[in-house]
Amino acid sequence: MAAAAECDVVMAATEPELLDDQEAKREAETFKEQGNAYYAKKDYNEAYNYYTKAIDMCPKNASYYGNRAATLMMLGRFREALGDAQQSVRLDDSFVRGHLREGKCHLSLGNAMAACRSFQRALELDHKNAQAQQEFKNANAVMEYEKIAETDFEKRDFRKVVFCMDRALEFAPACHRFKILKAECLAMLGRYPEAQSVASDILRMDSTNADALYVRGLCLYYEDCIEKAVQFFVQALRMAPDHEKACIACRNAKALKAKKEDGNKAFKEGNYKLAYELYTEALGIDPNNIKTNAKLYCNRGTVNSKLRKLDDAIEDCTNAVKLDDTYIKAYLRRAQCYMDTEQYEEAVRDYEKVYQTEKTKEHKQLLKNAQLELKKSKRKDYYKILGVDKNASEDEIKKAYRKRALMHHPGRIGIVEPVLRFRRRRRRSSRKLERPLLSSLIPRKRLAMTVDRT
Repeated sequence: MAAAAECDVVMAATEPELLDDQEAKREAETFKEQGNAYYAKKDYNEAYNYYTKAIDMCPKNASYYGNRAATLMMLGRFREALGDAQQSVRLDDSFVRGHLREGKCHLSLGNAMAACRSFQRALELDHKNAQAQQEFKNANAVMEYEKIAETDFEKRDFRKVVFCMDRALEFAPACHRFKILKAECLAMLGRYPEAQSVASDILRMDSTNADALYVRGLCLYYEDCIEKAVQFFVQALRMAPDHEKACIACRNAKALKAKKEDGNKAFKEGNYKLAYELYTEALGIDPNNIKTNAKLYCNRGTVNSKLRKLDDAIEDCTNAVKLDDTYIKAYLRRAQCYMDTEQYEEAVRDYEKVYQTEKTKEHKQLLKNAQLELKKSKRKDYYKILGVDKNASEDEIKKAYRKRALMHHPGRIGIVEPVLRFRRRRRRSSRKLERPLLSSLIPRKRLAMTVDRT
Protein backbone atom coordinates (compact mmCIF):
# COMPACT_ATOMS: atom_id res chain seq x y z
CA MET A 1 0.00 0.00 0.00
CA ALA A 2 2.79 2.34 0.93
CA ALA A 3 4.56 1.61 -2.30
CA ALA A 4 1.46 2.17 -4.36
CA ALA A 5 0.78 5.43 -2.60
CA GLU A 6 4.37 6.60 -3.22
CA CYS A 7 4.07 5.72 -6.86
CA ASP A 8 0.86 7.62 -7.19
CA VAL A 9 2.45 10.66 -5.65
CA VAL A 10 5.30 10.46 -8.04
CA MET A 11 3.00 10.13 -11.05
CA ALA A 12 0.91 13.05 -9.91
CA ALA A 13 4.05 15.19 -9.61
CA THR A 14 5.65 14.35 -12.98
CA GLU A 15 2.62 14.40 -15.28
CA PRO A 16 2.12 18.22 -15.18
CA GLU A 17 5.89 18.70 -15.80
CA LEU A 18 5.70 16.57 -18.93
CA LEU A 19 2.69 18.50 -20.12
CA ASP A 20 4.47 21.82 -19.45
CA ASP A 21 7.57 20.64 -21.33
CA GLN A 22 5.54 19.67 -24.36
CA GLU A 23 3.69 22.95 -24.25
CA ALA A 24 6.98 24.82 -24.08
CA LYS A 25 8.27 22.93 -27.10
CA ARG A 26 5.14 23.76 -29.08
CA GLU A 27 5.38 27.42 -28.14
CA ALA A 28 9.08 27.49 -28.94
CA GLU A 29 8.38 25.95 -32.35
CA THR A 30 5.78 28.63 -32.98
CA PHE A 31 8.34 31.35 -32.16
CA LYS A 32 10.84 29.64 -34.44
CA GLU A 33 8.37 29.61 -37.35
CA GLN A 34 7.61 33.28 -36.79
CA GLY A 35 11.34 33.97 -36.76
CA ASN A 36 11.71 32.06 -40.04
CA ALA A 37 8.98 34.19 -41.59
CA TYR A 38 10.74 37.44 -40.59
CA TYR A 39 14.08 36.02 -41.74
CA ALA A 40 12.55 35.31 -45.17
CA LYS A 41 11.35 38.93 -45.28
CA LYS A 42 14.89 40.04 -44.39
CA ASP A 43 13.62 41.63 -41.20
CA TYR A 44 16.55 40.25 -39.23
CA ASN A 45 15.96 42.23 -36.06
CA GLU A 46 12.48 40.77 -35.61
CA ALA A 47 13.74 37.33 -36.60
CA TYR A 48 16.41 37.65 -33.90
CA ASN A 49 13.77 38.54 -31.31
CA TYR A 50 11.62 35.49 -32.11
CA TYR A 51 14.56 33.09 -32.21
CA THR A 52 15.57 34.44 -28.80
CA LYS A 53 12.06 33.72 -27.50
CA ALA A 54 12.29 30.18 -28.87
CA ILE A 55 15.63 29.69 -27.10
CA ASP A 56 14.17 31.02 -23.85
CA MET A 57 11.34 28.49 -24.10
CA CYS A 58 13.59 25.60 -25.12
CA PRO A 59 17.29 26.39 -24.38
CA LYS A 60 18.63 22.97 -25.40
CA ASN A 61 17.55 22.99 -29.03
CA ALA A 62 20.60 23.25 -31.33
CA SER A 63 18.65 24.46 -34.37
CA TYR A 64 17.32 27.51 -32.51
CA TYR A 65 20.87 28.63 -31.73
CA GLY A 66 21.84 27.87 -35.33
CA ASN A 67 19.00 30.02 -36.66
CA ARG A 68 19.84 32.91 -34.36
CA ALA A 69 23.50 32.62 -35.38
CA ALA A 70 22.46 32.90 -39.05
CA THR A 71 20.40 36.01 -38.20
CA LEU A 72 23.26 37.64 -36.31
CA MET A 73 25.57 36.96 -39.24
CA MET A 74 23.16 38.79 -41.53
CA LEU A 75 23.25 41.72 -39.08
CA GLY A 76 27.07 41.70 -39.19
CA ARG A 77 27.34 40.73 -35.51
CA PHE A 78 29.78 37.88 -36.14
CA ARG A 79 31.23 37.65 -32.65
CA GLU A 80 27.78 37.10 -31.10
CA ALA A 81 26.91 34.75 -33.96
CA LEU A 82 30.03 32.73 -33.21
CA GLY A 83 28.85 32.16 -29.64
CA ASP A 84 25.47 30.86 -30.83
CA ALA A 85 27.03 28.65 -33.50
CA GLN A 86 29.43 27.14 -30.98
CA GLN A 87 26.55 26.48 -28.56
CA SER A 88 24.58 24.77 -31.32
CA VAL A 89 27.40 22.27 -32.02
CA ARG A 90 27.99 21.73 -28.31
CA LEU A 91 24.35 20.65 -28.04
CA ASP A 92 24.56 18.55 -31.24
CA ASP A 93 27.99 17.74 -32.63
CA SER A 94 26.39 16.19 -35.74
CA PHE A 95 24.74 19.52 -36.65
CA VAL A 96 26.41 20.22 -40.01
CA ARG A 97 24.92 23.70 -40.44
CA GLY A 98 26.15 24.59 -36.97
CA HIS A 99 29.73 23.69 -37.91
CA LEU A 100 29.41 25.62 -41.18
CA ARG A 101 28.16 28.71 -39.35
CA GLU A 102 30.87 28.45 -36.75
CA GLY A 103 33.49 28.24 -39.51
CA LYS A 104 31.96 31.15 -41.37
CA CYS A 105 32.05 33.29 -38.23
CA HIS A 106 35.67 32.38 -37.55
CA LEU A 107 36.56 33.23 -41.16
CA SER A 108 34.66 36.53 -41.11
CA LEU A 109 36.54 37.52 -37.95
CA GLY A 110 39.88 36.63 -39.57
CA ASN A 111 40.63 33.36 -37.75
CA ALA A 112 41.19 31.24 -40.86
CA MET A 113 42.83 28.36 -39.02
CA ALA A 114 39.86 27.86 -36.67
CA ALA A 115 37.56 28.19 -39.68
CA CYS A 116 39.41 25.35 -41.43
CA ARG A 117 38.83 23.08 -38.42
CA SER A 118 35.09 23.79 -38.45
CA PHE A 119 34.79 23.19 -42.19
CA GLN A 120 36.80 19.98 -41.89
CA ARG A 121 34.39 18.73 -39.23
CA ALA A 122 31.44 19.58 -41.50
CA LEU A 123 33.09 17.58 -44.30
CA GLU A 124 33.63 14.65 -41.98
CA LEU A 125 29.89 14.62 -41.34
CA ASP A 126 28.99 15.27 -45.00
CA HIS A 127 31.94 14.85 -47.37
CA LYS A 128 29.86 15.90 -50.38
CA ASN A 129 28.77 19.22 -48.87
CA ALA A 130 29.59 21.76 -51.60
CA GLN A 131 29.40 24.76 -49.27
CA ALA A 132 31.87 23.20 -46.82
CA GLN A 133 34.26 22.42 -49.69
CA GLN A 134 34.16 25.99 -51.02
CA GLU A 135 34.47 27.61 -47.61
CA PHE A 136 37.44 25.37 -46.79
CA LYS A 137 39.18 26.65 -49.96
CA ASN A 138 38.35 30.24 -48.98
CA ALA A 139 39.86 29.78 -45.52
CA ASN A 140 43.07 28.39 -47.02
CA ALA A 141 43.22 31.32 -49.44
CA VAL A 142 42.97 33.78 -46.53
CA MET A 143 45.84 32.04 -44.73
CA GLU A 144 47.93 32.32 -47.89
CA TYR A 145 47.16 36.05 -48.23
CA GLU A 146 48.16 36.55 -44.60
CA LYS A 147 51.47 34.81 -45.17
CA ILE A 148 52.29 36.86 -48.29
CA ALA A 149 51.29 40.11 -46.58
CA GLU A 150 53.54 39.40 -43.62
CA THR A 151 56.54 38.84 -45.90
CA ASP A 152 55.81 41.90 -48.05
CA PHE A 153 55.35 44.14 -45.01
CA GLU A 154 58.88 43.24 -43.92
CA LYS A 155 60.07 44.11 -47.44
CA ARG A 156 58.15 47.42 -47.20
CA ASP A 157 56.16 46.50 -50.30
CA PHE A 158 53.08 48.23 -48.92
CA ARG A 159 51.12 48.20 -52.17
CA LYS A 160 51.19 44.42 -52.29
CA VAL A 161 50.15 44.21 -48.62
CA VAL A 162 47.12 46.40 -49.37
CA PHE A 163 46.26 44.14 -52.30
CA CYS A 164 46.49 41.00 -50.12
CA MET A 165 44.39 42.54 -47.37
CA ASP A 166 41.72 43.60 -49.85
CA ARG A 167 41.50 40.02 -51.09
CA ALA A 168 41.44 38.61 -47.56
CA LEU A 169 38.74 41.06 -46.46
CA GLU A 170 36.44 39.73 -49.18
CA PHE A 171 36.20 36.57 -47.05
CA ALA A 172 36.84 38.19 -43.65
CA PRO A 173 34.87 41.47 -43.71
CA ALA A 174 34.74 41.78 -39.91
CA CYS A 175 38.46 41.27 -39.27
CA HIS A 176 39.82 44.38 -37.56
CA ARG A 177 43.36 43.05 -37.75
CA PHE A 178 43.28 42.94 -41.56
CA LYS A 179 41.72 46.40 -41.71
CA ILE A 180 44.34 47.87 -39.39
CA LEU A 181 47.19 46.38 -41.44
CA LYS A 182 45.66 47.76 -44.62
CA ALA A 183 45.19 51.20 -43.03
CA GLU A 184 48.78 51.27 -41.76
CA CYS A 185 50.10 50.45 -45.24
CA LEU A 186 47.86 53.10 -46.80
CA ALA A 187 49.37 55.61 -44.39
CA MET A 188 52.89 54.51 -45.37
CA LEU A 189 51.92 55.02 -49.02
CA GLY A 190 50.72 58.55 -48.29
CA ARG A 191 47.04 57.70 -48.88
CA TYR A 192 46.03 59.35 -45.63
CA PRO A 193 42.28 59.96 -46.21
CA GLU A 194 41.73 56.27 -47.01
CA ALA A 195 43.75 55.16 -43.99
CA GLN A 196 41.91 57.57 -41.70
CA SER A 197 38.55 56.36 -42.99
CA VAL A 198 39.39 52.73 -42.17
CA ALA A 199 40.69 53.60 -38.69
CA SER A 200 37.71 55.84 -37.94
CA ASP A 201 35.24 53.08 -38.91
CA ILE A 202 36.88 50.75 -36.39
CA LEU A 203 36.92 53.43 -33.68
CA ARG A 204 33.20 54.03 -34.16
CA MET A 205 32.62 50.38 -33.29
CA ASP A 206 35.36 50.16 -30.67
CA SER A 207 36.68 53.46 -29.29
CA THR A 208 39.30 51.65 -27.19
CA ASN A 209 41.00 49.87 -30.10
CA ALA A 210 44.68 50.74 -29.58
CA ASP A 211 45.69 49.72 -33.11
CA ALA A 212 43.10 52.01 -34.68
CA LEU A 213 44.17 54.88 -32.41
CA TYR A 214 47.77 54.29 -33.47
CA VAL A 215 46.90 54.38 -37.19
CA ARG A 216 44.80 57.52 -36.71
CA GLY A 217 47.77 59.17 -35.03
CA LEU A 218 50.13 57.90 -37.73
CA CYS A 219 48.07 59.63 -40.44
CA LEU A 220 48.16 62.93 -38.54
CA TYR A 221 51.89 62.52 -37.90
CA TYR A 222 52.63 62.00 -41.59
CA GLU A 223 50.42 64.98 -42.48
CA ASP A 224 52.66 67.15 -40.26
CA CYS A 225 49.97 67.57 -37.56
CA ILE A 226 52.44 66.41 -34.94
CA GLU A 227 50.76 67.75 -31.79
CA LYS A 228 47.45 66.03 -32.58
CA ALA A 229 49.30 62.86 -33.56
CA VAL A 230 51.01 62.71 -30.17
CA GLN A 231 47.60 62.87 -28.47
CA PHE A 232 46.44 59.77 -30.35
CA PHE A 233 49.69 57.91 -29.64
CA VAL A 234 49.38 58.67 -25.93
CA GLN A 235 45.76 57.49 -25.96
CA ALA A 236 46.77 54.26 -27.71
CA LEU A 237 49.44 53.67 -25.08
CA ARG A 238 46.86 54.16 -22.34
CA MET A 239 44.77 51.37 -23.88
CA ALA A 240 47.80 49.15 -24.56
CA PRO A 241 50.94 50.23 -22.61
CA ASP A 242 53.07 47.67 -24.49
CA HIS A 243 52.07 48.90 -27.96
CA GLU A 244 55.55 49.03 -29.51
CA LYS A 245 54.67 50.89 -32.72
CA ALA A 246 52.74 53.60 -30.88
CA CYS A 247 55.65 53.99 -28.44
CA ILE A 248 58.22 54.44 -31.25
CA ALA A 249 55.97 56.80 -33.22
CA CYS A 250 55.28 58.92 -30.14
CA ARG A 251 58.99 59.21 -29.36
CA ASN A 252 59.82 60.16 -32.98
CA ALA A 253 57.02 62.71 -33.13
CA LYS A 254 58.17 64.46 -29.96
CA ALA A 255 61.82 64.46 -31.07
CA LEU A 256 60.96 65.75 -34.54
CA LYS A 257 58.81 68.56 -33.15
CA ALA A 258 61.53 69.63 -30.72
CA LYS A 259 64.35 69.65 -33.31
CA LYS A 260 62.28 71.54 -35.85
CA GLU A 261 61.29 74.20 -33.32
CA ASP A 262 64.91 74.57 -32.15
CA GLY A 263 66.02 74.97 -35.77
CA ASN A 264 63.37 77.63 -36.40
CA LYS A 265 64.47 79.49 -33.28
CA ALA A 266 68.13 79.45 -34.32
CA PHE A 267 67.18 80.71 -37.79
CA LYS A 268 65.18 83.63 -36.37
CA GLU A 269 68.12 84.55 -34.17
CA GLY A 270 70.40 84.59 -37.23
CA ASN A 271 72.46 81.62 -36.08
CA TYR A 272 72.41 79.93 -39.48
CA LYS A 273 75.13 77.35 -38.80
CA LEU A 274 73.29 76.04 -35.74
CA ALA A 275 69.99 76.08 -37.65
CA TYR A 276 71.63 74.01 -40.41
CA GLU A 277 72.86 71.44 -37.89
CA LEU A 278 69.47 71.18 -36.15
CA TYR A 279 67.55 70.76 -39.41
CA THR A 280 70.05 68.08 -40.49
CA GLU A 281 69.57 66.21 -37.21
CA ALA A 282 65.78 66.44 -37.58
CA LEU A 283 66.00 64.93 -41.09
CA GLY A 284 67.66 61.84 -39.61
CA ILE A 285 64.85 61.06 -37.14
CA ASP A 286 62.24 59.48 -39.42
CA PRO A 287 62.78 59.11 -43.19
CA ASN A 288 59.16 57.94 -43.58
CA ASN A 289 57.68 61.30 -42.56
CA ILE A 290 57.57 62.76 -46.05
CA LYS A 291 55.72 66.05 -45.48
CA THR A 292 57.68 67.10 -42.42
CA ASN A 293 60.97 66.16 -44.07
CA ALA A 294 60.01 68.18 -47.16
CA LYS A 295 59.60 71.24 -44.93
CA LEU A 296 62.88 70.52 -43.17
CA TYR A 297 64.71 70.31 -46.53
CA CYS A 298 63.17 73.60 -47.63
CA ASN A 299 64.11 75.23 -44.32
CA ARG A 300 67.68 73.97 -44.66
CA GLY A 301 67.70 75.26 -48.25
CA THR A 302 66.75 78.70 -46.91
CA VAL A 303 69.63 78.50 -44.41
CA ASN A 304 72.06 77.57 -47.22
CA SER A 305 70.87 80.50 -49.31
CA LYS A 306 71.55 82.79 -46.35
CA LEU A 307 75.05 81.28 -46.10
CA ARG A 308 75.42 81.90 -49.89
CA LYS A 309 75.77 78.17 -50.52
CA LEU A 310 73.41 78.42 -53.45
CA ASP A 311 74.17 75.05 -55.04
CA ASP A 312 73.47 73.32 -51.71
CA ALA A 313 70.28 75.36 -51.35
CA ILE A 314 69.13 74.23 -54.80
CA GLU A 315 69.85 70.61 -53.89
CA ASP A 316 67.84 70.87 -50.65
CA CYS A 317 64.87 72.44 -52.42
CA THR A 318 65.05 69.71 -55.06
CA ASN A 319 64.88 67.08 -52.33
CA ALA A 320 61.88 68.89 -50.86
CA VAL A 321 59.89 68.84 -54.10
CA LYS A 322 60.82 65.20 -54.68
CA LEU A 323 59.12 64.37 -51.39
CA ASP A 324 56.18 66.73 -51.97
CA ASP A 325 55.67 67.91 -55.55
CA THR A 326 52.90 70.30 -54.43
CA TYR A 327 55.20 72.24 -52.08
CA ILE A 328 55.02 75.77 -53.52
CA LYS A 329 57.44 77.33 -51.06
CA ALA A 330 60.20 74.93 -52.11
CA TYR A 331 59.69 75.78 -55.80
CA LEU A 332 59.82 79.51 -55.03
CA ARG A 333 62.98 79.16 -52.94
CA ARG A 334 64.71 77.07 -55.64
CA ALA A 335 63.63 79.48 -58.38
CA GLN A 336 65.18 82.40 -56.49
CA CYS A 337 68.42 80.44 -56.11
CA TYR A 338 68.38 79.74 -59.85
CA MET A 339 67.95 83.47 -60.48
CA ASP A 340 70.86 84.28 -58.17
CA THR A 341 73.08 81.80 -60.05
CA GLU A 342 71.84 83.06 -63.45
CA GLN A 343 70.22 79.73 -64.33
CA TYR A 344 67.26 81.51 -65.85
CA GLU A 345 65.75 78.64 -67.83
CA GLU A 346 65.43 76.56 -64.65
CA ALA A 347 64.02 79.55 -62.78
CA VAL A 348 61.39 80.11 -65.47
CA ARG A 349 60.42 76.44 -65.29
CA ASP A 350 59.90 76.63 -61.52
CA TYR A 351 57.94 79.88 -61.68
CA GLU A 352 55.72 78.41 -64.40
CA LYS A 353 54.98 75.44 -62.12
CA VAL A 354 54.12 77.80 -59.28
CA TYR A 355 51.91 80.02 -61.45
CA GLN A 356 50.01 77.02 -62.84
CA THR A 357 49.25 75.94 -59.27
CA GLU A 358 48.52 79.37 -57.77
CA LYS A 359 47.61 82.06 -60.28
CA THR A 360 48.38 85.13 -58.16
CA LYS A 361 49.65 88.56 -59.30
CA GLU A 362 52.83 88.07 -57.31
CA HIS A 363 53.62 84.73 -58.98
CA LYS A 364 52.82 86.17 -62.39
CA GLN A 365 55.26 89.03 -61.83
CA LEU A 366 57.99 86.66 -60.67
CA LEU A 367 57.51 84.60 -63.83
CA LYS A 368 57.68 87.72 -66.02
CA ASN A 369 60.89 88.86 -64.35
CA ALA A 370 62.50 85.46 -64.88
CA GLN A 371 61.42 85.39 -68.53
CA LEU A 372 62.87 88.87 -69.05
CA GLU A 373 66.19 87.89 -67.49
CA LEU A 374 66.27 84.76 -69.65
CA LYS A 375 65.72 86.88 -72.76
CA LYS A 376 68.47 89.30 -71.74
CA SER A 377 70.87 86.44 -71.01
CA LYS A 378 70.65 85.31 -74.62
CA ARG A 379 72.11 88.60 -75.85
CA LYS A 380 75.92 88.90 -76.19
CA ASP A 381 77.42 90.22 -72.96
CA TYR A 382 80.81 91.57 -73.98
CA TYR A 383 81.79 92.37 -70.43
CA LYS A 384 81.21 88.73 -69.55
CA ILE A 385 83.13 87.58 -72.64
CA LEU A 386 86.15 89.69 -71.60
CA GLY A 387 85.75 88.61 -67.98
CA VAL A 388 85.52 92.11 -66.53
CA ASP A 389 83.00 93.96 -64.43
CA LYS A 390 80.57 96.32 -66.12
CA ASN A 391 82.19 99.22 -64.25
CA ALA A 392 85.71 98.33 -65.43
CA SER A 393 88.04 101.16 -66.61
CA GLU A 394 89.21 101.60 -70.21
CA ASP A 395 92.69 100.27 -69.39
CA GLU A 396 91.20 97.16 -67.74
CA ILE A 397 89.03 96.54 -70.79
CA LYS A 398 92.03 96.93 -73.17
CA LYS A 399 94.11 94.59 -71.03
CA ALA A 400 91.34 92.00 -70.94
CA TYR A 401 90.84 92.35 -74.68
CA ARG A 402 94.51 91.67 -75.33
CA LYS A 403 94.41 88.53 -73.15
CA ARG A 404 91.36 87.24 -74.98
CA ALA A 405 92.93 88.05 -78.35
CA LEU A 406 96.03 86.08 -77.43
CA MET A 407 93.85 83.11 -76.49
CA HIS A 408 91.63 83.09 -79.55
CA HIS A 409 93.88 84.60 -82.33
CA PRO A 410 97.53 83.75 -81.54
CA GLY A 411 98.49 83.95 -85.25
CA ARG A 412 97.46 87.54 -85.65
CA ILE A 413 98.90 88.72 -82.36
CA GLY A 414 102.18 86.85 -82.96
CA ILE A 415 103.27 89.23 -85.84
CA VAL A 416 102.93 92.38 -83.75
CA GLU A 417 106.23 92.02 -81.88
CA PRO A 418 108.50 91.81 -85.03
CA VAL A 419 106.87 94.97 -86.37
CA LEU A 420 107.45 96.81 -83.14
CA ARG A 421 111.11 95.71 -83.04
CA PHE A 422 111.55 96.90 -86.61
CA ARG A 423 110.07 100.29 -85.75
CA ARG A 424 112.42 100.71 -82.79
CA ARG A 425 115.42 99.85 -84.98
CA ARG A 426 114.27 102.35 -87.60
CA ARG A 427 114.11 105.11 -85.04
CA ARG A 428 117.64 104.39 -83.90
CA SER A 429 119.18 104.35 -87.36
CA SER A 430 116.91 107.14 -88.72
CA ARG A 431 117.06 105.42 -92.02
CA LYS A 432 114.20 105.04 -94.46
CA LEU A 433 112.35 101.72 -94.27
CA GLU A 434 112.70 99.65 -97.40
CA ARG A 435 110.30 96.95 -98.36
CA PRO A 436 112.96 94.19 -98.89
CA LEU A 437 114.12 94.71 -95.29
CA LEU A 438 110.56 94.48 -93.96
CA SER A 439 110.07 91.40 -96.10
CA SER A 440 113.12 89.80 -94.57
CA LEU A 441 111.79 90.35 -91.06
CA ILE A 442 108.24 89.15 -91.74
CA PRO A 443 107.45 86.09 -93.85
CA ARG A 444 105.79 87.04 -97.14
CA LYS A 445 102.68 85.00 -96.43
CA ARG A 446 102.16 86.64 -93.04
CA LEU A 447 102.78 90.11 -94.48
CA ALA A 448 100.23 89.58 -97.20
CA MET A 449 97.70 88.33 -94.67
CA THR A 450 98.39 91.30 -92.42
CA VAL A 451 97.94 93.74 -95.21
CA ASP A 452 94.72 92.08 -96.39
CA ARG A 453 93.18 92.21 -92.98
CA THR A 454 94.14 95.81 -92.18
